[in-house]
Amino acid sequence: MDADETGFEITQRQGAWNIRMWWPSGPVTGGPQRITVEEAEDAPARDVARGISTTVLRRLDLAGAVKAAHDAAPNLEDKVRGITETIEEAGKTAGRLLALEGVSAPYLVMLSATYVQMAGTGANRPVDWLAGLIERRPETVRDHLKKARRDGYLSSLAGKAGGELTDKATAVLDSLPDAGDAR
Repeated sequence: MDADETGFEITQRQGAWNIRMWWPSGPVTGGPQRITVEEAEDAPARDVARGISTTVLRRLDLAGAVKAAHDAAPNLEDKVRGITETIEEAGKTAGRLLALEGVSAPYLVMLSATYVQMAGTGANRPVDWLAGLIERRPETVRDHLKKARRDGYLSSLAGKAGGELTDKATAVLDSLPDAGDAR
């Protein structure tokens, strides 16, 4: 099983094929939301050349996969809760930096690092979440993120939330006491 903050995947081998089934994070309420069938690395070329048969699909143990997903879900919820707590603490640290130093380089970098983490988890409306953590309006957070981009701390992704911290931001983050975990 492979897992991250967005969900988890269970893989089954059927003949020459690996069948990967994916569930989003949270309670398992049914079957997977995505199924991918790919040739296995050690699959005989003649079996792959024949293609995916209905026999391969009928042999899929969906009930076993759903049971494994149910068994795995509580552990994943704990992991997601831990990630959320880390993000919220980073956001509150950004808020404290803003209160102490104003719109400084350390604040902009901490804000950016928190925003990148939020966007990386697929959070809905990360700016609103961040605004709540630093106790400012979403418009203010957007302006500060724009400044972080202009100042070279945060890259942008056209039309999407997030971006990446730049080397300049990483240098500032590394110089902050106990902020190395924010990345």
